[in-house]
Amino acid sequence: MLNVDVIVVGAGPVGTVAAYVLARQGIRVAICEAGTTHALDLRASTFHPPTLEMLDELGVAEDMIEYGLVAPKYHFRERETGEVIEFDMTEIAGETRFPFRVQCEQHVMAGMLSERLEAHELAHVMYQHRALGFTQDEDGVEAWFETPYSVEKIRAKYIIGADGGNSLIRKWLGTEFTGFTYPEKFLCLSTKLELADHFENLAYVNYVADPSEWLVLLRVPSVWRILLPASEETPDEDLLSDRMRDEVFERLIGNPNVETQHRTIYRVHQRVVENFSHGRAFLVGDAAHLNNPIGGLGMNSGIHDVWNLQQKLAHCLEHGHDPALFERFDRQRRSVTNSFIQAQTIQNKELLEHGSAEGHARKFARMKATRDDPAQRHEFLMRQSMLDSLREAEQIH
Repeated sequence: MLNVDVIVVGAGPVGTVAAYVLARQGIRVAICEAGTTHALDLRASTFHPPTLEMLDELGVAEDMIEYGLVAPKYHFRERETGEVIEFDMTEIAGETRFPFRVQCEQHVMAGMLSERLEAHELAHVMYQHRALGFTQDEDGVEAWFETPYSVEKIRAKYIIGADGGNSLIRKWLGTEFTGFTYPEKFLCLSTKLELADHFENLAYVNYVADPSEWLVLLRVPSVWRILLPASEETPDEDLLSDRMRDEVFERLIGNPNVETQHRTIYRVHQRVVENFSHGRAFLVGDAAHLNNPIGGLGMNSGIHDVWNLQQKLAHCLEHGHDPALFERFDRQRRSVTNSFIQAQTIQNKELLEHGSAEGHARKFARMKATRDDPAQRHEFLMRQSMLDSLREAEQIH
């Protein structure tokens, strides 16, 4: 039976950060992933300034910047008139070493860290290990994993569930996952067509408001991604059809003849677990909280979860288990998730979605007022960059 200090379940961006930051501190770690490689989900693609600071400490920020797209500016666009409200993160350069977003597929970073973990003497990278369950006692945990040929047991002092929205670790703990699911579906299309050729002054990140159909246009190194709402009553096969693709691009650029690389449907949730900390077991990332993708806060907040947790794990592994530290982890991350991440993503969606023409005009006018007022603009940039939320969490005792 393998014996380590920490088991990390899930090899997505949050899990690989957790495992790598622990291994770099001399902590024996096993990262277990049900798939045959690190998670290849295309969903998240934005890395915010405080996350880049964390990745810089891990030695991968420069690689991410070199591979990805540096995006200091992002736009709120009015679809009918073409009016653009621009925000420029270089204005908060005094607050961070990375006053920009990096646009890059999340699996690129997970791949970089997986390679480093595989080469690290204190890390065990275990693919095709599907979590079945675990028990915990006063000294640690024992977890069981299904492999293609057997069921294996791993013993550790602690276990971290970074295994996504359908987390087995969360289900095993039986904690409440309260919140709601949006009635509409989200349709995501990706294309290699250069959308900047069809819009004047298009940024890498664009939130497009419209009384009838909002959408998000995001550039990553390989493709443009288009995210838009779809009726829950429309069958999935219709949403993924060529006809739907043609209708989307006809409305978007007046040309239906566009090749797509991916077509994906998401159900989107706003949910937070009752507790992030359960004795010697912890929930982070999508296993602990789900939110809509507008603003790119989900993956980043998950990485902030593990950054907070790893400091407390390192202390306890050196000095002995201290439940008070993990109670503080729960208070810090659950509080900021509810007060900021959930509230901000709901607000971001409400800003874009349709309503009366008058209501739509009022929302856009408020956004212009924020842009035009230096104090409001600075506050908005600090909030959207996630610098405020990280600092807020650190102040909670």
